Amino acid sequence: MEKYLEAYIERMRTQYPRFRPDTAHEIASAFLAFKFGLYENAARECTQAISLIPDSTPNAALKKALAIVRANAADRSNAQVNADNSVAFSPDERPYTAINLPAEKIEDPGTYELDNALILVYVVARITSPDDEEALDEHRRMIIRLLTDYKKAMGIE
Repeated sequence: MEKYLEAYIERMRTQYPRFRPDTAHEIASAFLAFKFGLYENAARECTQAISLIPDSTPNAALKKALAIVRANAADRSNAQVNADNSVAFSPDERPYTAINLPAEKIEDPGTYELDNALILVYVVARITSPDDEEALDEHRRMIIRLLTDYKKAMGIE
């Protein structure tokens, strides 16, 4: 799945070539706060990042990813452990996600949306925030594990 992730990063690099350093850092901070279980901070970082990201078609998908992470962070800070499926990627945003499955192959829609959101946020942060590169690289295995969970459903051997 390492090659799959690298191909996805390269595909997203053309869609998200750069953000202002403060915006890129907010995106990275949102991912890292969620990953470390700092859910109130993650929700706040997501809100801040969304407000800094300019409008565009690819950025709509990124803003949705951050909104999905924010909704899940808010739920987890309130001791709700099930993935929140009240916010989801639209068909227009789906091409920017790493995992695209037909509905019948999605076992848990909330987790599916959250996994795609975390992967997209991670990848955009990795591309656009060189200051956070080292911290993000420490979590690459988590992203590989998320992708591996969907390997069979995606038809990858």
